[in-house]
Amino acid sequence: MAGFDISDEVLSAVVPNIVYWIYSWMYLALGTCPDYRLHPKEDQDTKNFVSKKAVIKNVLWQQLRQVVAFLLMYKVAGSNGDGAPSVANMSSFLVGCRQFFVAMVALDTYQYFLHRLMHQNKFLYRHLHSQHHRLVVPYTYGAIYNHPIEGFLFDIVGGILSYVVSGMSPRMSIYFYCFATIKNVDDHCGLLLPGNPWQFLSNSTAFHDFHHQHVGGKYNFSQPFFAFWDKLLGTYMPLSVEEREDGGFQLKPRPAK
Repeated sequence: MAGFDISDEVLSAVVPNIVYWIYSWMYLALGTCPDYRLHPKEDQDTKNFVSKKAVIKNVLWQQLRQVVAFLLMYKVAGSNGDGAPSVANMSSFLVGCRQFFVAMVALDTYQYFLHRLMHQNKFLYRHLHSQHHRLVVPYTYGAIYNHPIEGFLFDIVGGILSYVVSGMSPRMSIYFYCFATIKNVDDHCGLLLPGNPWQFLSNSTAFHDFHHQHVGGKYNFSQPFFAFWDKLLGTYMPLSVEEREDGGFQLKPRPAK
Protein backbone atom coordinates (compact mmCIF):
# COMPACT_ATOMS: atom_id res chain seq x y z
CA MET A 1 0.00 0.00 0.00
CA ALA A 2 1.24 3.44 -0.90
CA GLY A 3 0.64 4.74 2.60
CA PHE A 4 3.35 2.39 3.90
CA ASP A 5 6.01 3.30 1.34
CA ILE A 6 9.32 4.17 2.96
CA SER A 7 11.71 6.48 1.14
CA ASP A 8 15.28 5.53 0.30
CA GLU A 9 16.45 8.35 2.55
CA VAL A 10 14.76 6.85 5.60
CA LEU A 11 15.96 3.36 4.72
CA SER A 12 19.51 4.62 4.32
CA ALA A 13 19.39 6.22 7.76
CA VAL A 14 17.75 3.29 9.56
CA VAL A 15 18.64 -0.01 7.87
CA PRO A 16 22.43 0.07 8.56
CA ASN A 17 21.69 0.32 12.28
CA ILE A 18 19.44 -2.73 12.08
CA VAL A 19 22.14 -4.57 10.14
CA TYR A 20 24.63 -3.61 12.88
CA TRP A 21 22.69 -5.51 15.53
CA ILE A 22 21.69 -8.45 13.33
CA TYR A 23 25.28 -9.04 12.19
CA SER A 24 26.62 -8.56 15.72
CA TRP A 25 24.22 -11.07 17.19
CA MET A 26 24.89 -13.54 14.38
CA TYR A 27 28.43 -13.77 15.73
CA LEU A 28 27.15 -14.22 19.27
CA ALA A 29 24.86 -17.01 18.07
CA LEU A 30 27.92 -18.92 16.89
CA GLY A 31 28.89 -19.41 20.53
CA THR A 32 32.31 -18.92 22.02
CA CYS A 33 34.20 -20.59 19.11
CA PRO A 34 37.31 -21.06 21.28
CA ASP A 35 39.36 -22.50 18.42
CA TYR A 36 39.03 -19.30 16.40
CA ARG A 37 39.19 -16.58 19.05
CA LEU A 38 42.00 -14.02 19.26
CA HIS A 39 41.35 -13.71 23.01
CA PRO A 40 39.76 -16.02 25.57
CA LYS A 41 36.11 -15.03 25.93
CA GLU A 42 36.52 -14.21 29.63
CA ASP A 43 38.99 -11.46 28.70
CA GLN A 44 36.03 -9.35 27.54
CA ASP A 45 35.03 -9.01 31.19
CA THR A 46 38.44 -9.02 32.88
CA LYS A 47 40.49 -6.78 30.55
CA ASN A 48 37.92 -4.27 29.29
CA PHE A 49 37.26 -1.07 31.23
CA VAL A 50 33.58 -0.64 30.45
CA SER A 51 30.53 -2.82 31.02
CA LYS A 52 28.59 -4.34 28.14
CA LYS A 53 25.46 -2.56 29.37
CA ALA A 54 27.22 0.80 29.08
CA VAL A 55 28.45 -0.12 25.60
CA ILE A 56 24.93 -0.94 24.41
CA LYS A 57 23.53 2.34 25.76
CA ASN A 58 26.36 4.30 24.11
CA VAL A 59 25.89 2.59 20.74
CA LEU A 60 22.11 3.11 20.73
CA TRP A 61 22.62 6.82 21.47
CA GLN A 62 25.17 7.07 18.66
CA GLN A 63 22.81 5.37 16.23
CA LEU A 64 19.95 7.69 17.12
CA ARG A 65 22.15 10.69 16.37
CA GLN A 66 23.22 9.10 13.09
CA VAL A 67 19.62 8.65 11.99
CA VAL A 68 18.81 12.30 12.72
CA ALA A 69 22.00 13.55 11.04
CA PHE A 70 21.50 11.56 7.84
CA LEU A 71 17.85 12.53 7.55
CA LEU A 72 18.88 16.18 7.89
CA MET A 73 21.56 15.66 5.24
CA TYR A 74 19.04 14.26 2.77
CA LYS A 75 16.61 17.06 3.59
CA VAL A 76 19.24 19.65 2.74
CA ALA A 77 20.98 17.96 -0.19
CA GLY A 78 18.70 15.25 -1.56
CA SER A 79 20.40 13.35 -4.37
CA ASN A 80 20.66 16.36 -6.66
CA GLY A 81 21.99 18.95 -4.24
CA ASP A 82 18.82 21.03 -4.49
CA GLY A 83 17.07 19.92 -1.30
CA ALA A 84 14.47 17.91 -3.21
CA PRO A 85 13.72 14.28 -2.31
CA SER A 86 15.42 11.81 -4.59
CA VAL A 87 13.76 9.51 -7.07
CA ALA A 88 14.49 5.86 -6.35
CA ASN A 89 16.47 5.17 -9.52
CA MET A 90 19.72 3.21 -9.51
CA SER A 91 22.62 4.51 -11.58
CA SER A 92 24.06 2.26 -14.23
CA PHE A 93 26.10 -0.64 -12.91
CA LEU A 94 29.47 0.85 -13.87
CA VAL A 95 28.61 4.28 -12.47
CA GLY A 96 27.38 2.63 -9.30
CA CYS A 97 30.63 0.65 -8.95
CA ARG A 98 32.66 3.82 -9.41
CA GLN A 99 30.62 5.67 -6.80
CA PHE A 100 30.93 2.77 -4.38
CA PHE A 101 34.72 2.68 -4.79
CA VAL A 102 35.08 6.46 -4.49
CA ALA A 103 33.01 6.37 -1.30
CA MET A 104 35.26 3.65 0.13
CA VAL A 105 38.44 5.60 -0.63
CA ALA A 106 36.97 8.86 0.69
CA LEU A 107 35.87 7.24 3.96
CA ASP A 108 39.19 5.44 4.40
CA THR A 109 41.21 8.59 3.73
CA TYR A 110 39.18 10.75 6.10
CA GLN A 111 39.14 8.18 8.90
CA TYR A 112 42.83 7.29 8.58
CA PHE A 113 44.06 10.84 9.13
CA LEU A 114 41.47 11.60 11.81
CA HIS A 115 42.19 8.31 13.60
CA ARG A 116 45.94 8.91 13.47
CA LEU A 117 45.48 12.43 14.82
CA MET A 118 43.35 11.07 17.66
CA HIS A 119 46.25 8.85 18.71
CA GLN A 120 49.12 11.26 18.19
CA ASN A 121 47.49 14.26 19.87
CA LYS A 122 47.57 13.51 23.60
CA PHE A 123 44.66 15.84 24.38
CA LEU A 124 42.39 14.27 21.76
CA TYR A 125 43.36 10.76 22.80
CA ARG A 126 42.88 11.39 26.51
CA HIS A 127 39.54 13.18 26.21
CA LEU A 128 38.00 11.48 23.16
CA HIS A 129 39.55 8.42 21.56
CA SER A 130 40.64 6.65 24.76
CA GLN A 131 36.96 5.86 25.37
CA HIS A 132 36.89 3.52 22.36
CA HIS A 133 40.07 1.84 23.61
CA ARG A 134 38.45 0.93 26.89
CA LEU A 135 37.57 -2.13 24.83
CA VAL A 136 41.01 -3.72 24.95
CA VAL A 137 39.35 -6.92 23.79
CA PRO A 138 36.91 -5.81 21.06
CA TYR A 139 33.58 -7.46 20.38
CA THR A 140 31.02 -6.99 17.64
CA TYR A 141 28.41 -4.66 19.12
CA GLY A 142 31.13 -2.45 20.57
CA ALA A 143 32.33 -1.49 17.08
CA ILE A 144 31.01 2.09 17.31
CA TYR A 145 31.35 2.48 21.08
CA ASN A 146 33.09 5.83 21.48
CA HIS A 147 32.88 9.37 22.81
CA PRO A 148 29.86 11.26 21.38
CA ILE A 149 32.10 13.91 19.79
CA GLU A 150 34.28 11.24 18.22
CA GLY A 151 31.19 9.38 17.04
CA PHE A 152 30.02 12.55 15.31
CA LEU A 153 33.41 13.17 13.68
CA PHE A 154 34.13 9.58 12.62
CA ASP A 155 30.83 8.05 11.68
CA ILE A 156 28.46 10.93 10.95
CA VAL A 157 30.86 13.35 9.22
CA GLY A 158 32.68 10.44 7.55
CA GLY A 159 29.42 8.96 6.28
CA ILE A 160 28.18 12.29 4.95
CA LEU A 161 31.56 12.99 3.32
CA SER A 162 31.60 9.66 1.49
CA TYR A 163 28.04 10.27 0.26
CA VAL A 164 28.75 13.79 -1.01
CA VAL A 165 32.15 13.05 -2.59
CA SER A 166 30.96 9.92 -4.39
CA GLY A 167 27.77 11.51 -5.72
CA MET A 168 25.83 8.34 -4.96
CA SER A 169 22.06 8.23 -4.67
CA PRO A 170 20.25 7.52 -1.38
CA ARG A 171 19.38 4.09 -2.83
CA MET A 172 23.07 3.33 -3.40
CA SER A 173 23.93 4.71 0.04
CA ILE A 174 21.73 2.04 1.66
CA TYR A 175 24.02 -0.63 0.25
CA PHE A 176 27.21 1.31 0.98
CA TYR A 177 26.37 2.11 4.60
CA CYS A 178 25.29 -1.49 5.23
CA PHE A 179 28.51 -2.72 3.62
CA ALA A 180 30.62 -0.38 5.77
CA THR A 181 28.67 -1.41 8.88
CA ILE A 182 29.26 -5.12 8.27
CA LYS A 183 32.99 -4.50 7.72
CA ASN A 184 33.26 -2.42 10.90
CA VAL A 185 31.47 -5.05 12.98
CA ASP A 186 33.65 -7.77 11.48
CA ASP A 187 36.81 -5.83 12.35
CA HIS A 188 35.78 -5.93 16.01
CA CYS A 189 34.51 -9.53 16.16
CA GLY A 190 37.72 -11.03 17.58
CA LEU A 191 37.23 -14.24 15.56
CA LEU A 192 39.29 -15.58 12.67
CA LEU A 193 36.67 -17.82 11.12
CA PRO A 194 37.71 -19.98 8.16
CA GLY A 195 36.23 -18.86 4.88
CA ASN A 196 35.49 -15.32 6.07
CA PRO A 197 36.33 -13.19 2.99
CA TRP A 198 37.34 -10.19 5.13
CA GLN A 199 40.27 -12.17 6.56
CA PHE A 200 42.02 -12.19 3.19
CA LEU A 201 42.37 -8.40 3.20
CA SER A 202 45.30 -6.50 4.70
CA ASN A 203 42.73 -4.59 6.75
CA SER A 204 41.14 -7.48 8.61
CA THR A 205 39.95 -8.48 12.07
CA ALA A 206 43.53 -9.29 13.06
CA PHE A 207 44.76 -5.95 11.67
CA HIS A 208 42.35 -3.93 13.80
CA ASP A 209 42.45 -6.18 16.86
CA PHE A 210 46.20 -5.64 17.08
CA HIS A 211 45.60 -1.88 17.03
CA HIS A 212 43.44 -2.26 20.16
CA GLN A 213 46.32 -3.82 22.06
CA HIS A 214 48.75 -1.58 23.93
CA VAL A 215 51.69 -2.41 21.68
CA GLY A 216 49.61 -1.75 18.56
CA GLY A 217 48.36 1.75 19.39
CA LYS A 218 50.94 3.39 17.12
CA TYR A 219 50.08 1.26 14.10
CA ASN A 220 47.25 0.18 11.82
CA PHE A 221 45.14 3.34 11.85
CA SER A 222 43.32 2.49 8.61
CA GLN A 223 39.60 1.73 8.74
CA PRO A 224 37.36 0.31 7.56
CA PHE A 225 38.34 -1.05 4.14
CA PHE A 226 41.93 -0.72 2.91
CA ALA A 227 45.37 -0.40 4.49
CA PHE A 228 47.14 1.64 1.81
CA TRP A 229 47.58 4.80 3.90
CA ASP A 230 49.30 2.82 6.65
CA LYS A 231 51.59 1.21 4.09
CA LEU A 232 52.37 4.50 2.34
CA LEU A 233 53.02 6.47 5.52
CA GLY A 234 54.91 3.89 7.57
CA THR A 235 52.27 3.02 10.16
CA TYR A 236 51.53 -0.49 8.89
CA MET A 237 52.44 -3.40 11.16
CA PRO A 238 52.51 -6.82 9.45
CA LEU A 239 51.30 -9.59 11.73
CA SER A 240 51.77 -13.28 12.18
CA VAL A 241 48.85 -15.33 13.48
CA GLU A 242 49.91 -18.17 15.72
CA GLU A 243 47.96 -20.83 17.54
CA ARG A 244 47.75 -20.63 21.34
CA GLU A 245 48.43 -23.75 23.34
CA ASP A 246 45.07 -23.41 25.13
CA GLY A 247 43.18 -22.95 21.85
CA GLY A 248 42.53 -20.04 19.53
CA PHE A 249 45.02 -17.63 18.04
CA GLN A 250 47.40 -14.90 19.11
CA LEU A 251 48.91 -12.04 17.12
CA LYS A 252 52.57 -11.15 16.99
CA PRO A 253 54.26 -8.28 15.13
CA ARG A 254 56.17 -9.39 12.06
CA PRO A 255 58.85 -6.98 10.80
CA ALA A 256 58.25 -5.83 7.24
CA LYS A 257 60.63 -7.28 4.67
